Amino acid sequence: MVLGGADLAQLLLALGLLVVVAHVVGHLFVVLRQPRVIGEIVGGLLLGPTVLGALEPGWHDALLPDTGPTAAVLGWSYQLGLILLMFCSGAELRASLRPGEGRLVGIVTVLGVTVPFAAGLAVFWTVDPSGLEGTAGNRTALTLVFGLAIAVTSIPVISRIMVDLDIIHTSFARVVLGIAVLEDVVVYVVLALALGLVETPGQQTFGIPALLSLTSGSSAELTFHVVATLTFLTVMLLVAPRLFARLRGARWNVLATSSPIAFHIVFLFTVTLAALALGITAIFGAFLAGIAASSQDDPGARQVRESVKGFAFAYFVPVYFAIVGVQLDLVHAFDPLFFGWFLVFACGVKTASAYLGARLAGEPATGARNLALATNARGGPGIVLASVAWGAGIVSESFYTSLVLLAIVTSMVTGSWLGHVVSSGAELRAEPPPPIDVHPAAPFVGVPHDH
Repeated sequence: MVLGGADLAQLLLALGLLVVVAHVVGHLFVVLRQPRVIGEIVGGLLLGPTVLGALEPGWHDALLPDTGPTAAVLGWSYQLGLILLMFCSGAELRASLRPGEGRLVGIVTVLGVTVPFAAGLAVFWTVDPSGLEGTAGNRTALTLVFGLAIAVTSIPVISRIMVDLDIIHTSFARVVLGIAVLEDVVVYVVLALALGLVETPGQQTFGIPALLSLTSGSSAELTFHVVATLTFLTVMLLVAPRLFARLRGARWNVLATSSPIAFHIVFLFTVTLAALALGITAIFGAFLAGIAASSQDDPGARQVRESVKGFAFAYFVPVYFAIVGVQLDLVHAFDPLFFGWFLVFACGVKTASAYLGARLAGEPATGARNLALATNARGGPGIVLASVAWGAGIVSESFYTSLVLLAIVTSMVTGSWLGHVVSSGAELRAEPPPPIDVHPAAPFVGVPHDH
C-alpha cells in the first residue's frame, strides 16, 4: 500500500508529535522525580479528547483520526509497542536474594496477591457491574480483571524509582523486586485466562480455539484455556530457554550470526504467534519469550538485549504509553465517585495485606510499612491490564479510565513516599549482615529498565 502525499504527511505529523510529547513530558516528570511512564501518558493526554479534543476538536480529529491509514499505523505501533514492552520486561527478570530474604518475599507475595485478589472478587459482587462491563459482556473475565486491578504490582516503575533514588542495590530493593516479579507472573497468567474467555468462536478466526469451535462460556472452553495457558507457561519456563540457547549457538543459524538483534525479534514473534495459535494473549507470549531469552547472560547476549531495548524505548514503548493517554477521556468517561472509593479500597487492601505479610515474616514495623507502600505502585502492569482489557471489550471506557488513573496515582504516591524516606536519611529496611558463604547467591528474578 502506497500512501498519498496528504496521508503520509498526516501520518508523519501524528507519529512525530506522539514521540516528541512522550519524550519531552516524560523527561519533565523525571526531573520532577516522578516515573517517566506517567509523563508519557500525560503527554498523550494533552493530544487526546481530554485537552486538545476539548479545546480544538477539529485539530484533534485531523491529527488523530479514528479511521484511515494514520489510525491503522498508530494501532500497529500501539500493539507492537506493547509486545516489545512485555518482551523487555520478561528479559530483565533477574536478581539475587540473600539468605533470609526469600522467606520474606514468599510470605508477602502470597498474602499480597491472594488477599487483594479475593477482596476484589468479593467486593465486585456487591457493586452494580453495568457501568464497568465492556462490549464483550463476559462477567467472568470482568471479575478476574477487577481482582487483578487490586492485586497488581509494578516491576518497571518501582525499579526505576529505586534507580533514581540510588537504592537499587539495597536489601529493600532486592525484596521489593522479588515480590513484584512473582506477583507479575501470577497476574499475567490470570490475565491470559481472562482474555482467553472473551475470544469466542464468533470472534476467534485463528488457531486451535477456532478449530475446536468451543462454546463461549462453557466448561470446555474454560478448561481448554486453563490447560493451554499452564502448559504454555511450563514449556516456556522449562524447555524454551534451552531451545533458545541451542538456536542462538547453532552454526547453521545464519540469522543469529549476521544479526543477533533480528534473531531475538524473530524469536519474539514466533513465540507470540504460538501463543495466539493457542488462544493465549500475545502479551503473555511476549513476556515469556523475554524470560526465555534472558537465560543467556553472557556479555554478548546482554548487549543484544540492550540494543533491542534501545530501539523499543526510543519509539515503540513511548508511543504505546502516549496512545494510552490519548485514549483517556476525563471529560466524558470518568466517574470521580467510583474512582474515589475504588482508589481507597485498592490501596487500603493492597498495603494492608503486604504489611501483614511482612510482619508475619518478622519484618519490623518501619520496614513492613515501606515494603507495603512500595508494592502498592501499579505502574506499567496496571496500565497494560487496563489497555488490553479495554481492547478486548472486557471493561468499559469509564472503568478503563479509572484503572489507568489508579496506576498513575499509586505510582506517584510510591515515588514521593520513598523519596521522602531516603531524603530524610532513614533506613527503608534494616540491611542484613553480608553472607559468610563466598559462593554467589542463587539466581532469582528482576533487573530494572526505564519504564
